[in-house]
Amino acid sequence: MLIVPVAALSLTGLIQAQEDQTNAILKPMFTVLHPKPDANLVQPAVKVPTWSGSYTYKGTEYSYVMVGKAPGSNATTTVPVYIIPVKIVIKTSTFDPSHVLTNGKTVVQNTVDSPLFDSTTTYVQGGVDVGTTQYIDAYQRANFWGKGAAHPNYHLLLGGPTVLAEQTLTPPASESSTGTAFGFTAGLVNINWFDSKVQSLITSLKIPADVFPIFLMYDVYLSNTSGLSGCCIGGYHSFTGIQGYAAAAYVDHVGAFAQDVEALSHEIAEWADDPETNNTDVPALCGEQGNDSRILEVGDPLEDNPNYGGYPYTVNGFQYTLQDLVTLPYFGAPPSTSVNKWFTFQGESLTVCQNGG
Repeated sequence: MLIVPVAALSLTGLIQAQEDQTNAILKPMFTVLHPKPDANLVQPAVKVPTWSGSYTYKGTEYSYVMVGKAPGSNATTTVPVYIIPVKIVIKTSTFDPSHVLTNGKTVVQNTVDSPLFDSTTTYVQGGVDVGTTQYIDAYQRANFWGKGAAHPNYHLLLGGPTVLAEQTLTPPASESSTGTAFGFTAGLVNINWFDSKVQSLITSLKIPADVFPIFLMYDVYLSNTSGLSGCCIGGYHSFTGIQGYAAAAYVDHVGAFAQDVEALSHEIAEWADDPETNNTDVPALCGEQGNDSRILEVGDPLEDNPNYGGYPYTVNGFQYTLQDLVTLPYFGAPPSTSVNKWFTFQGESLTVCQNGG
């Protein structure tokens, strides 16, 4: 697989690494993995539904594919979600999503109870009620409010989720380490090694093609180099050629990168708006750091914001952190596309591709 680091955060939260990473200076970031084409893949009869759209910016038409049905359809799409908890064992250190948090719930249960799956929060953006629903659905409704998402029956919902049996991975020393990140001991695992295991699990667990699999880690960051100097990746999403999937860290330390479900909110939103990791038809202004690595990534442009773009939402007595997300006008679509003509879900004032892609 090719690794495309879409954006990197500022050098806050430096890591003083242990073991083979002594004195490494590392950066928080998110990544998208593009699959290599496989001509031998047999496409299943039923997959996660997608729809196609386009917009014109400065005389050029840009197209995209997203999950669900078109906002103007006034139809609800529910995509089943499987959560696969992944316990990581690095030498004598174990990072286990069955860990019990201070609220008495496990990491897995607290994720299931979060606004990503809970539908009891009402989202009022700039005085406009975009729905009492899940966070990503509220975002997508706001994203296309002027294109039909204001219809009461338009929704993109996450079904379940179904929690599968926990899987244990024990990466070799050449692919893993531990380090002190943001004041706590984090596991560090090479993303190529990890992703190869994830793809094997999708096959061995016989996860259906019409399901969105999420691989949930606890206090573990990924690295984008074999030498592990490319940490810290809080999450990523990718595509098998048949279905999209995501992996994300749940970090239970206040103020840390990828705090609670922030990384997962980032990756689910980017899967929803780029399910096959090929929405590269965006204005050149959105190239990362001035180059031409363009992709429609809706979380990355806000990662440099305070708290990594995270906003607090309290559900079930717990304050969660959910990331702000850019809307399609950020990529050059007419401002009338989104609610209040906003360029982000939370209403940050930006210009087209101001922060790259």
